[in-house]
Amino acid sequence: MIIVYLLFIFLCIRFCVTLFNFLSQPFLPQSPKHYDDLVSILIPARNEENNILDLLKSLENLNYRNFEVIIADDGSTDKTFEIIEDFILNKPSFSVFKIDVLPEGWLGKNNACFQLAKKANGAYFLYLDADETVLPEILDSAVHRMKMNRLHLLSLFCDQEMITLGERMVVPLMHYLLLSLLPLRLVYLSRNPSFAAASGQFMMFDAENYKREQWHKQVKNYVVEDVAILKLMKTEKFRTETLLANRFVSCRMYTGYKESLNGFSKNLLAGFSYNLGAMTFYFMLIYFGFIALLFFPAWFSIFALLLVAGIRIMISIISNQNIVYNLILHPLQMTSFVVVAIMSVKKYLQKNIVWKGRNIQPG
Repeated sequence: MIIVYLLFIFLCIRFCVTLFNFLSQPFLPQSPKHYDDLVSILIPARNEENNILDLLKSLENLNYRNFEVIIADDGSTDKTFEIIEDFILNKPSFSVFKIDVLPEGWLGKNNACFQLAKKANGAYFLYLDADETVLPEILDSAVHRMKMNRLHLLSLFCDQEMITLGERMVVPLMHYLLLSLLPLRLVYLSRNPSFAAASGQFMMFDAENYKREQWHKQVKNYVVEDVAILKLMKTEKFRTETLLANRFVSCRMYTGYKESLNGFSKNLLAGFSYNLGAMTFYFMLIYFGFIALLFFPAWFSIFALLLVAGIRIMISIISNQNIVYNLILHPLQMTSFVVVAIMSVKKYLQKNIVWKGRNIQPG
């Protein structure tokens, strides 16, 4: 009985948070101006032969001309480096270098980002993942936001492209959790580090601030380095903002169910600061409490289901996802969530978090 009432209260809170996000529309707006500040686009890439070309082509089509693109091939064992070399031939604003040795105490991506910053010359450092594509207007819009709000960091949650059923059973969980648990506008409006969310898929830094603070070095062994950096910046009273990409940046994170489970499980427990008790309590509320509703009066269960449906509909709209898929697949997505949690705990306890051929030890 108690857990059901807790679930109901929790659902009401999440509905209110989602409604706030839906009404406040935390999108990156299109810039009314054009800028000429040099932007360094920095791309860490490891075994991205199937993705990197789409990103590079989209960057070539930017309508912002004062930029440089620097790619770090982080020990790829496929044809990533060769594909990049072929593409950037006779393109002076594009360059690539290899990272062959991972320093002790560093995680691969964090080290690649740090090495990229050493080679960058821009007034802004923009980190992108290799599996993304961008619209031509993205740089003007991002730079405008940085200037307008005098930001030291702007992070965007990308629109997620999903093709297979397996992807649709896992990938929407990211926006579902984010937008039902955190009023996204508070990342900017509140100086409290507790209101923190960031996506490593798009991180634009004020270059002067980055070079002085060396953010990736400060979190060199953190699995969820993006959120860790934003929390540190807020603690130091630097200005940060996190928004939805509003179609400016798209990403297909994974290509199927198994890959999606593996990808999400490497980060989930880290998102709970490796607190098994907190994660267990959360899952009791959202999953087992939901099952318990079946044993209560119909009106109570129907009202709870309507709250869940309202959450899914609003989040689907503002994250540009398919409403029908998310409503129909909700039970399967919640089941997948439990699978991800179990995998995450197992990997953590066995110290066996592997991604792209590397063992990732939690930091």
